[in-house]
Amino acid sequence: MIKKLMLAVATLVATMSFAFAQVDVNKADAAALDSVKGVGPAMSKKIIDERTKGGEFKDWADFQKRVKGVGDKNAAKLSAAGLQVNGKSKEGAPMTTETKTAKTEKTEKAAKPAKPEAKKPADAKAAM
Repeated sequence: MIKKLMLAVATLVATMSFAFAQVDVNKADAAALDSVKGVGPAMSKKIIDERTKGGEFKDWADFQKRVKGVGDKNAAKLSAAGLQVNGKSKEGAPMTTETKTAKTEKTEKAAKPAKPEAKKPADAKAAM
């Protein structure tokens, strides 16, 4: 019983790591590309064929230009799902938890308006 429970936990952990993994199109094999939501066997084949034929992708614009079927909307979705080009997510795509940096977290905190300070009660003697 314990062995089955341990196996179930290990499987869950492995599955979760795939869900949040960042996959670089220049380094990934077909299986890693297929693990990204929105990339299936056909698209991973297109990516690998184009990478083999034309070399590594320079940036997202190069990736979109060379891989048929990847436009701005699709690129943003793939980026949000964890696909990267040269270690970078697509600009304008929603960031996943792992791609947030300390700098973006500071920026988000700075964007929040500060709470006004509460007024201190007037001193009873000063009021008289």
